[in-house]
Amino acid sequence: MAAQDRRSAKDAEFSAYMSARQAALYRTAYLLVGDHAGAEDLLQNAFAKLYLSWEKVRDHGALDGYVRRVMVNEHNSLWRRAWKRREHSTDTIPDTGVLDEYDDGMGGVLWSFVQTLPPRQRSVIVLRYYEQLSEAEIADVLGISVGTVKSQASRALAGLRARAPQSLTPHESGDDAR
Repeated sequence: MAAQDRRSAKDAEFSAYMSARQAALYRTAYLLVGDHAGAEDLLQNAFAKLYLSWEKVRDHGALDGYVRRVMVNEHNSLWRRAWKRREHSTDTIPDTGVLDEYDDGMGGVLWSFVQTLPPRQRSVIVLRYYEQLSEAEIADVLGISVGTVKSQASRALAGLRARAPQSLTPHESGDDAR
């Protein structure tokens, strides 16, 4: 009966954590993947892996970091799979006018450029600027050095600056003539 009690306690703890953190972690998944269905799948896989290793986690205060790392690793694994890159022709044209809860005007335009970044650079940008993690926290989540975080962020920002239209650069508006 003690095993049943432990399982019930585990289920209750996991359910409480999942209920409390699902919205915030879904946001991270969405920013990594770029679409709602993919974000739901990514988060579901991350929660499943967390559940399976719940007893092994020593620091329950660091669960968000663990789940973020699982999501980044899963996203990178999916991105690398050849079947994911295949295009499928269809007779219907997809709708492009989808209202996005994270699209706030100019941020939506910028987000379209962020989505074009390579997976590691995109992960760094999402964790740094959307999740507001420090460079050390990002390094820990991604399992890379702080120097690699800095270089990936630098390359990503340089790429974004090169591809983004001048209208996204705030100091180019002509208001500098004061």
